[in-house]
Amino acid sequence: MWNTLKVGVLLTVMTALFIGGGTLIGGQQGAIIAFVLALAMNVGSYWFSDKIVLKMYGAQPVSEREAPQLYEMTARLSERAGIPMPALYVIDDPQPNAFATGRSPKHAAVAVNQGLLRLLDQREVEGVVAHELAHIKHRDTLTMTIVATLAGAVMMLVQIAQFAAIFGGGNRDDEEGGTNMFALIAMMLVAPIAATLIQLAVSRAREYEADATGARIAGTPAGLMNALNKLERGAEMIPSHANPQTAHMFIVNPLAGAGGLMNLFRTHPATEDRVARLRAMSGGSAVGAGQPFMSSTH
Repeated sequence: MWNTLKVGVLLTVMTALFIGGGTLIGGQQGAIIAFVLALAMNVGSYWFSDKIVLKMYGAQPVSEREAPQLYEMTARLSERAGIPMPALYVIDDPQPNAFATGRSPKHAAVAVNQGLLRLLDQREVEGVVAHELAHIKHRDTLTMTIVATLAGAVMMLVQIAQFAAIFGGGNRDDEEGGTNMFALIAMMLVAPIAATLIQLAVSRAREYEADATGARIAGTPAGLMNALNKLERGAEMIPSHANPQTAHMFIVNPLAGAGGLMNLFRTHPATEDRVARLRAMSGGSAVGAGQPFMSSTH
């Protein structure tokens, strides 16, 4: 119920932003065009945003024959979580990371980077997969993908506003239906901050909850604890081409190594805080690293 309400609020915000931006740029006619675009994006983000995100990262579906260990692990953990087996995808990316997407548990997918399979051992991969299944179980994935669409839509509005300002839209009289230069500048400055705040609002508590539920699904928090530490270091050392608008979907921030302004897009809780909470669940114990997870995926 709560996730359904959040989705409704996010779609409403998307519509309001588009109509407001359209009004600033093109008056009443701009508002009508923006409303039609917002309606199309609302429908598209609900039905197709997961496919768009998977395609964005070149995620390739893998079968049981192609990745037997990963498939068996995911099927076993899905049964333990009480949800259908999600589709499995592998991304040809050396950065160790993963995310889940889909509008419901019946239409969900888990995508893991090749870098994750090379770096983590079996228990750690189990912890990561269980974390992503927790997102699916909590129905976070629809919210996550809609937030990504919303953030992208906001940045599109900023680009449109920039073009309007460059080509003299703000020089016309507001009473004649032209744009207001000061309003355009304000939107260009405020909109990216608003997009980031929306990502932050839905991300931090969601990650803590998925960590805790994932630890219960896996049967121990130890694997996820070790995995988070490794993934954080890997994300800092190995650059990613991840889009800032989708960074909140990954288990750790894929832009951790970007530095500078990219730190503004850190939508995850601090890894040390996440590990501390998991350690409290385990009574303060952890396990040493084992052999890297061996996968037959290419």
